[in-house]
Amino acid sequence: MLAEQARTEYLDYLRAERRAATRTITAYAADIADFLGFLTHHLGNTPTLDDLAGLRPGDLRGWQATRAATGVVNATRARNLSAVRSFYRFLARRHGTPDTVIRLAATPKSRRPIPRALSPANAISVTTDIAELSDTPFAQTRDTALFTLLYGCGLRIGEALSLNIADVAALRRGALMVTGKGNKQRLVPVLPVVIDAIDAWLRHHPSQAPDAPLFIGVRGRRLDPAIAQRTLRAFRALAGLPDDATPHALRHSFATHLLAGGADLRAIQDLLGHASLSTTQRYTDVDAAKLMAVWSAAHPRAKL
Repeated sequence: MLAEQARTEYLDYLRAERRAATRTITAYAADIADFLGFLTHHLGNTPTLDDLAGLRPGDLRGWQATRAATGVVNATRARNLSAVRSFYRFLARRHGTPDTVIRLAATPKSRRPIPRALSPANAISVTTDIAELSDTPFAQTRDTALFTLLYGCGLRIGEALSLNIADVAALRRGALMVTGKGNKQRLVPVLPVVIDAIDAWLRHHPSQAPDAPLFIGVRGRRLDPAIAQRTLRAFRALAGLPDDATPHALRHSFATHLLAGGADLRAIQDLLGHASLSTTQRYTDVDAAKLMAVWSAAHPRAKL
């Protein structure tokens, strides 16, 4: 049986039995077609099921290397390999085709992108100037308090918007208990400038009930993250900030600027609420990238 016939059979299976999404079927069809196309040139013939059964690890590495040579990134090649693995599992069930080689194939590892931090001047500008977007003290003080909190404490936008009025009592004592991912709590120190910004906002908050949301919209309900994101998009257009100036970029900026100022990596891990130090270590890549840019621009031998 030709491998292309088996591919058609597999796509029919996805469509009729698995009821897979059209986009999934289209992507798998393209990935498997690319794999079979490589084998046609690699083996010198139209591949059959026997050819698929007889592949060696080197054959798969050759396919992956060919993809990489054309500029296909690791994440895409990992998805390609996942589609072919699924195809082989189907062949093993329907036709008894061995799938040991494909199961043992190493998946290309995707390198997580380096977090993009704002410059200190741009980050401070967000906290001090974002009030210019609004005409009402309600929105002006709320937005100033929210974005000052994000940059001053390194909070995720969801963490900040989940706070209630009751949480402000601890904040005034210079610390804030934050509930992060997995309902894990951490204690974050709070700068006086953050406390002042939140106090200014509370003077315009319509409710002082302990269980009331700290940050609310005009209708009194907990502020939607999409509103905060839209506000910052509008401000970055007004202030000429880069497109990566987002609420989450303020969290990255908090960590990056602490690291640049000499803060311990373990301390930054605790402040951010990262379960693994390896996640926090991405910020050393940020600092290294900055140092390399400076070296490249200034070192006399960098041009040689």
